[in-house]
Amino acid sequence: MAMTLAEKILARASGRETVAPDEIVVAVVDLAMSHENADLVRNGAFATGIGATEMAGVWTEGRLWFKIPSTIRIEVAGELRPWVSAKDLILFIVGRLGADGADYRAVEFDGPVIRRMTVASRMVLANLAMEMGAKVAFTPVDETLCAYLAERAGERLVPGDRYAPDPGAGYERMLEIDAGAALDEPQVACPHAVDNVKPLSALGEVPVDQAVVGSCTNGRLEDLAVAARVLEGRRVHPRTRLLVIPASQQIYREAMRLGYLETFIAAGAMVNPPGCGPCVGGHQGILAAGEACISTTNRNFIGRMGSKDSQVYLASPAVVAASAVAGRIVHPETICEETAHERELSPAAR
Repeated sequence: MAMTLAEKILARASGRETVAPDEIVVAVVDLAMSHENADLVRNGAFATGIGATEMAGVWTEGRLWFKIPSTIRIEVAGELRPWVSAKDLILFIVGRLGADGADYRAVEFDGPVIRRMTVASRMVLANLAMEMGAKVAFTPVDETLCAYLAERAGERLVPGDRYAPDPGAGYERMLEIDAGAALDEPQVACPHAVDNVKPLSALGEVPVDQAVVGSCTNGRLEDLAVAARVLEGRRVHPRTRLLVIPASQQIYREAMRLGYLETFIAAGAMVNPPGCGPCVGGHQGILAAGEACISTTNRNFIGRMGSKDSQVYLASPAVVAASAVAGRIVHPETICEETAHERELSPAAR
């Protein structure tokens, strides 16, 4: 019987040869952690969130029951356009499928565009797949991932059938996307739902009081690199606060070594220590009533970042950085082109 990747993993973990959607199995749990299950998802693991009661069961029994999820396969072909990133792609998909479009489903991301992505970009897809109800999400276990694991953890994996769906596996739904045709510009999730997604040009004039680059969704080194590229030689708008929050201490140190943090500070940003920051509405940038924020985080529900009368927009690091400079939500191309033109006209450039 041909199985999807989710089915293969749960079959092995439950000691069965095969499983099928909607069957109930008791599976051995290999690792229990408090958060960041998306990091395991892109490693080809079945990683999903559980509650406190279930966690207590794992601690005492070392296993947990699962209903085998049906699988949605999403294949992405073509080429991503300039300034369009993995964040824009997954926002587009969430907007298309809706907040419950993958409810208790496994989601497999694959196709030429996905396989050209870095591991960091794939993490963005897995992270935000949960915002369309997914139980678990997978990206390919290929040479890119195997090289990443070998470098970071000394783990030697070889791509093969063990880490891939079987040919002829049964899918509940298959979605094919031509990235270049479907996404001709960055995407923005508007208040107050992650699936309230619009092309950036459809937003009109939206001033922002705060901009945030960071979190588990987009706080990795390549995200900081893009933001630094946009902010180089520019200043944050006087009425806007820009917070930069690296996702880990390792990323913080590497960003410091590469000069990204100096670029952020010179631009007028506040660089905070690694952590969730304002994403969970706890600290480091809580919004007041009437304030608007554009952020690279993963949720924009009412009151998510502070006051229930605030508004949160979700976008890529490039869009967030550009919006911090403009004081309103803009395409990064606008800021870069305008600044380049201004420099050409300045006395220092003559």
